[in-house]
Amino acid sequence: MTLFQTVQISATLSALFCAGVSLAASPCPEPRALQAEHLHGQWTAQVTGQPRIWFLQLGPHPEHTGSLRGEINTGSQRLPVVADLDDGDFTLEESQDGQRISATWLGTVQAGSCGQSLSGQRQTAQGEATPFVMRRNQPR
Repeated sequence: MTLFQTVQISATLSALFCAGVSLAASPCPEPRALQAEHLHGQWTAQVTGQPRIWFLQLGPHPEHTGSLRGEINTGSQRLPVVADLDDGDFTLEESQDGQRISATWLGTVQAGSCGQSLSGQRQTAQGEATPFVMRRNQPR
């Protein structure tokens, strides 16, 4: 590399730095920037008061673009679920019979988690609310 090329590269990097352009790896997206497809995959859910960790599988909803469909495995039951992510706010509805909502999960993507963790409240149809934390099984 010639001295001229070295000076040229140095000047380009200085100009980028002064313009506010970062060459570092981009930080994870803000929770409000995440879309439903960021939640596709396998998750674990810890619901306060439950003796076991629940397993959750989420994928695209075949009938509602931008929504999610999947299943929760509680260890003793497999329950169908549908979910949405809107502006970092997470809503999931579970059903014990596939027809009626038996519980609603309302939560948020945790800031700084890069979409790998959500937390909130799970409210049953009887009105019982308990905290939950969901974590992605394998980072994306």
